[in-house]
Amino acid sequence: MIYPIIGLGHPTLRKIAKPIDKDYPELEKLIADMYETMYAADGVGLAAPQIDLSIRLVVIGFRPYDEKTDTYGPVAEQHTLINPEILEYIGEKEYFNEGCLSIPDIHEDVLRTEGIVMRWFDENWQMHEDEIHGMFARVAQHEYDHLEGKVFTDHLSTLRKTMLKRKLNDVISGKVRTSYRMKRK
Repeated sequence: MIYPIIGLGHPTLRKIAKPIDKDYPELEKLIADMYETMYAADGVGLAAPQIDLSIRLVVIGFRPYDEKTDTYGPVAEQHTLINPEILEYIGEKEYFNEGCLSIPDIHEDVLRTEGIVMRWFDENWQMHEDEIHGMFARVAQHEYDHLEGKVFTDHLSTLRKTMLKRKLNDVISGKVRTSYRMKRK
C-alpha cells in the first residue's frame, strides 16, 4: 500500500516520535508499505512521521539512477531502522544538497557530519551499533531529524529561510504539485 506523504505544516512533522516494540501491530507490512511508498515517490529515505505515524521507524534505500535511460536500477542498499539513536557525530562537517518528500520542490545545501555512530534495530529485531559514513550517514541524519520533530530547512540560516518563505508557504498551504499523493493538515 502506498501511503500519502504529509507536507510541511502538518503537526505530526513537529512531534517527537515514540519508540515501538516487537508487538507493534502489523509491523512487517508497515515496513514493506513504507519502502513501497518511498520508492514510488523516488525517495531514498522515509520516516514514519512523514506518513502521519509518530513512531521511531525509518526506511532507507538506494537505487542506482541511469541518466541515459532516465530509469532506476534494482535496489543496491536498503536499511530498516527501528528506534534509532545517534550516539556520536564524527568526522568533518560537509555541505550536501538535500531535499525532502514532505517539502517538495525545495533543495538546499545542509551542513552535516560525514559520519555518525548509530544504534538501531533492524526488521528482525537484531540490534546494530555501527559507525556509518557517506550517503547512508547523510540520509540517516536527515530521517533521524524527522523522528525528533525537525526538517532539513531547520538547518538553514535565517536569511536563507526568509528567501524561501514564499516556497515554504506554498508547501504549507498545499500549493505544490507532486508525482506522489500528499496529505494535507
